[in-house]
Amino acid sequence: MFTQTRQQQPLPILDPAIPIAQYCPLHLSYDTPELENIPIADPDACQRYIDQVLERNGAKVAYGGYLERRALYSISGRFEKGKARDIHLGVDFWCKAGTTVVCPMEGRVHSFANNADHGNYGPTIVLEHHYRELKFYSLYGHLSIISLESLYPGKHFSRGDILATLGTPDINVGYAPHLHFQLILDLGTYKGDYPGVCAEDDIEYYKNNCPDPNLLLGFG
Repeated sequence: MFTQTRQQQPLPILDPAIPIAQYCPLHLSYDTPELENIPIADPDACQRYIDQVLERNGAKVAYGGYLERRALYSISGRFEKGKARDIHLGVDFWCKAGTTVVCPMEGRVHSFANNADHGNYGPTIVLEHHYRELKFYSLYGHLSIISLESLYPGKHFSRGDILATLGTPDINVGYAPHLHFQLILDLGTYKGDYPGVCAEDDIEYYKNNCPDPNLLLGFG
């Protein structure tokens, strides 16, 4: 389905005034050589590294992270409960706080919440989409508090509509400003939330239930 909706050019998911040419890839995996001496779980250190990548590439947005195994989640004990979780299930778009987030395709609000414990998503929106016989969901995490105002279940958004804005580290509960974007086929009973990081033992299930967002967005 996602390959059928894929555009010839990548779909912008942040402020449309930022040209796609000013998006650049970013790698935050354990085996990224540049991160060897950087405490990437610290939001200030992470931001400094991202700024360096952006400057080097003449870019305004850095993106990446699907199925990336990261040290980023050591900021919070929530990822160490039970099986340690460090494999990222969405794509992150790193940009300045306050940057607008736009809908990549038509959808309706399924649910929303402020997942405010440290290391979580902070303000989060889940949209429900229908394509022919398929129902699926998209999740937008690390938003600003104001993004949740005026929302209600069933509220309609067209492709290209402004959905939200990016939050600051104090609001997105411990990260440099970015959007976490994730596709989900079966949301189960979750509302305004869904795991965005999984353990290695669970990767096959989550890889099937959370397909690569780039199949829809066309990045990379």
